[in-house]
Amino acid sequence: MKESINSLWTNEDYWAIWFGFIIIAGSLLGWIPKIPKVGTWTSDPLNAFEVIKDGIVTGNTLLPLLGLLIGLAILTAIGVAFMKTTKVSHYLLGFTAVFILATISYWVANQAEIKYWGLSYAMWGLLVGLLISNTIGTPKWLLAGAKTEMFIKTGLVLMGAEILFAKIVSLGIPGLMVAWIVTPIVVIFMFIFAVKYLKMKNKKLAMIIAAATSVCGVSAAIATAAACRAKKEDLTLGVGMTLIFTVLMMFFMPLGIKFIGMNHILGAAWMGGTIDSTGAVVAAGSMLGPEAEQVAAVVKMIQNVLIGLLAFCVAIYWVTTVDRSPEGPRPNAMEIWYRFPKFVLGFVAASLLFSFVIIPAMHGDVAAVESRFINPITHTLRGWFFCLAFVAIGLESNFRELTAQMEGGKPMILYVVGQTFNLILTLFVAWLAFMVLFPNVV
Repeated sequence: MKESINSLWTNEDYWAIWFGFIIIAGSLLGWIPKIPKVGTWTSDPLNAFEVIKDGIVTGNTLLPLLGLLIGLAILTAIGVAFMKTTKVSHYLLGFTAVFILATISYWVANQAEIKYWGLSYAMWGLLVGLLISNTIGTPKWLLAGAKTEMFIKTGLVLMGAEILFAKIVSLGIPGLMVAWIVTPIVVIFMFIFAVKYLKMKNKKLAMIIAAATSVCGVSAAIATAAACRAKKEDLTLGVGMTLIFTVLMMFFMPLGIKFIGMNHILGAAWMGGTIDSTGAVVAAGSMLGPEAEQVAAVVKMIQNVLIGLLAFCVAIYWVTTVDRSPEGPRPNAMEIWYRFPKFVLGFVAASLLFSFVIIPAMHGDVAAVESRFINPITHTLRGWFFCLAFVAIGLESNFRELTAQMEGGKPMILYVVGQTFNLILTLFVAWLAFMVLFPNVV
C-alpha cells in the first residue's frame, strides 16, 4: 500500500483537514460571519428560527441557514469532485436533503423540555435517519449526500480548535489526576474485559464503547471509530447506548450527591469524569451550584484533550496489532504512516494552533478567542458536521444489522461493568485529589 502526492487531493482524511483549516482560516481572517443555529423554542415551533435581541424579534435565521446550506454544499462538493467517489450533481441533491434533515434534528432537540432532558441532536439525527432507512428505505439519490466519514472527520478537525491547553492548567494537578489517570485505565480495562472475558468478536465495537464510556461519549466514540475504521453500525450502537445512559446519569448523579450529602466540589469532579457528554456534565453540575458547575465542566474539558491522543493510540494499535496477520511481520514505520488516519493530525494541529499561536497573539485572552472565533464559528460548525454525520449514519443503517451487533447482550454488559468501574475509580481519585492532596485548590 503506497501513498503518493495525489493522496492530498483524493484521500478523504486529507480533505477533512483542508475543509477544517479553510474554515479556521476564514474564521481568523474574518471572512466567515457568525454561523446560524436553530434556537430554543417552547410551544411555538417557529420561535426556533427567530433572532431575538433585548427581548425583541429582529429577524429570522431562515436566510442565514440557506446561506449555510449553500456554503457547506459548495465547500464539500469541491472535495467530492476531487475524490471522484460520487457525481457532484448527485451529491449536491443528496446533501441538500441531509442538511434539511439535520436542521429538523436540531429543531426537535432544541425544544425546551427535550433540551432539558439532554436528548441531543445526535440522538435525533440518528432517529430521523433510522426512521427513513427502516420504513420506506433510503433512496440512492439521498445516500449520495450521506458522506458519513467525511462529515465526521471534518467535525473532529474543527473540534481540535476547542481543545485549549490553557484550560488544562485551570484546575492544576487535581483536574489532571481525575481526567488523565482514570481515563486510560478504564479504556484498557474495558477493552481487555470485552476481549478476554466477554469474548466479544467485534473488537472495534468494544473499543468504541470503552472510549465513549471513559472519555466524553459521542465525540470520543466518533474519533475512535474513525481511528479503527469501524463500521457505521458499530458507531450507531455505541453512541445509542451512551446517549441513553448519559441522560440517566445527568439526572440521577446530582440527586444522589445531594441526598448523601457529598461535598459538591468532589461530586462535581466525579460527574465531570464520568458523565459522557460535556453538555450533560454542565447541566448536572449546575444542579449543585455555580462553583460545582465550573469544576465539572473544566474536568470534562481536560478529559476531552485525550480524544486526539486516544485516537492516535488506537490507530497505531490497530495497524500494528489488530489488523496485522499473526503470521506476518510487524508493519514498519512507513506502513503505519500510510494506514494512519490523517484527520487526527488535523485535530492536533488545530489544537496547537489555537493554544500556542492564536491565544498568545491575543495576549492570552482565552475568553476573547472563544467569543470571537470558536463559539460563533468553529464550535457551531463542528456541531453541524456531527449532526450531518448522525443523520447519514441513520440513513445507512438498519435495525437488523444493529441487532446482529449485540452478540447476546455483550455490549450492554460491557458498558454496565465498565461504567461501574469508571464510577468507583473516578470517585476514589477525585476524593484523593480534591479532598486529601489538594483540598484548597478550589
